[in-house]
Amino acid sequence: MLLRVSRWAFPVLIFYFLLAPCLFAQYSSLPPGEDHPILGSKLQRELGKALEALRANKPADARNHLDTVYRSVPGDADANFLFGIYSSQMNDWVHARSYWERVLALSPNHLGALLSLSSALLRESKPNEAAQYLNRAVEAEPTSWRAHAVLADAYLRQGRLDESINQAERALELGHGQAGVVQPLLAWTLNLHGDRERAIQVLQAYLLENPSDAAAAKQLENLQTSFESSGAASTSPPQPMLPTSALLPSNWLPTDIDEKVPPVESGVPCNLEEVIAKSGNRIQELIANMDQFTATEAVSHVSINKWGLPSRPIKFEFNYVVSIKKNRLGLLNVEEYRDSHYSVAQFPDGIATTGLPALVLIFHPSNVENFALACEGLTRSHGAPAWQIHFRQRTDRPNTIRTYQSGAHGPVYSVPLKGRAWIAADNFQIVRLETDLVAPLPQIRLAADHAAIEYGPVHFRARNLDMWLPQIAEVFYDWKGRRTHRRHNFKNYLLFSVDDKEHISEPKAQDAKPS
Repeated sequence: MLLRVSRWAFPVLIFYFLLAPCLFAQYSSLPPGEDHPILGSKLQRELGKALEALRANKPADARNHLDTVYRSVPGDADANFLFGIYSSQMNDWVHARSYWERVLALSPNHLGALLSLSSALLRESKPNEAAQYLNRAVEAEPTSWRAHAVLADAYLRQGRLDESINQAERALELGHGQAGVVQPLLAWTLNLHGDRERAIQVLQAYLLENPSDAAAAKQLENLQTSFESSGAASTSPPQPMLPTSALLPSNWLPTDIDEKVPPVESGVPCNLEEVIAKSGNRIQELIANMDQFTATEAVSHVSINKWGLPSRPIKFEFNYVVSIKKNRLGLLNVEEYRDSHYSVAQFPDGIATTGLPALVLIFHPSNVENFALACEGLTRSHGAPAWQIHFRQRTDRPNTIRTYQSGAHGPVYSVPLKGRAWIAADNFQIVRLETDLVAPLPQIRLAADHAAIEYGPVHFRARNLDMWLPQIAEVFYDWKGRRTHRRHNFKNYLLFSVDDKEHISEPKAQDAKPS
């Protein structure tokens, strides 16, 4: 039986993405400390349950789970960190500080403990002590926007306005849209620095994205009605900018792509316009050379329970056919077919993932202008030089990449994406993509969707043609209360051209490995 998915066909219960995939990254538990052993499976479950309770701001539910871990492994850095979060949620800041100090004795570069302890010190109006820990945090994680953001807060409270502005701007540069919370603090500092006009501009930009922030709206009103730069905003903000609850990691979702920037080589100039143009040419060549391709698609599905713990994997396999063509309107149309013993409703969780090969179409010339782009620098992907490009759906441009729909006739929701691409510096092929939601969509209960896909060259011997196609893809999503991790592997590629089918040989060693 062939299961067909196209932009014009929406089978019942399908989880459908217009021109784009639903992808994955690997399940990961709470990051272990540097100098202590990995916990056994039972204690990992207890720690996971505690973490999820704290993320839901239910410290009483977390306490028993934390006690179980602590009795067995009192020297575990993560258990001590979570006990600190528990204590802060119970408003017991003395014990919270002692737990985080113990974490740093066990793991001196533990970013969560450094930032949490700094925030606690700022609450106590001790910015000088906080800054010492924050400088350590920036040194340990120089591309963490949160470290720069909280350091900006500390510098503001010390009266070091120039340094506060620099740190806030660096946080915004690193965190992109996720770091928008820094803008009210930056505006506050700019006003104190005498630049009220720019402070107003920063707040106006922030409120366009966060119109429900009443405190920022009041701050803007004060700036617009005060004629003295030392008026209503002359004192420091009353509370630290980032609550400790914001520092809790997920024990099943990968870190949001904007949490920190992967490292790049210093001092290497990047010509963004050239990289995007040449990458777009590669995408156009892919479409021109391909009518259809097929592959064997192996899928591993794992459900995640409410404590962030995985089920046993369910594995299944398809023969998978994809066609990408332009329609009469010049739009790219992606159609997919799967032969399967499953109907869509029989997929795990009743959700079929589609659109995987089309994620690269973000960089097609007809789509790329819909995204704000930034070249973060030159790095290495699988041992080869690659340009690291950040992208984010523009609010003033149409979203042509991804949609969600439940059922054959349900409403269609556009899902704005942000992400990062690694583009080979020698041939400008996209070798890796990662995406996240710009923001959750509460109207369809879509809380998270993280995607990662690796591309590599496949050699079609009969036509002496190399095409860069998906090799491995992973996706985490939290939709309608279902938390899921799927891993897709592709092999045995065949290329179709009109009515001809070409079998491919094994790629040469240098072709088979993504770079």
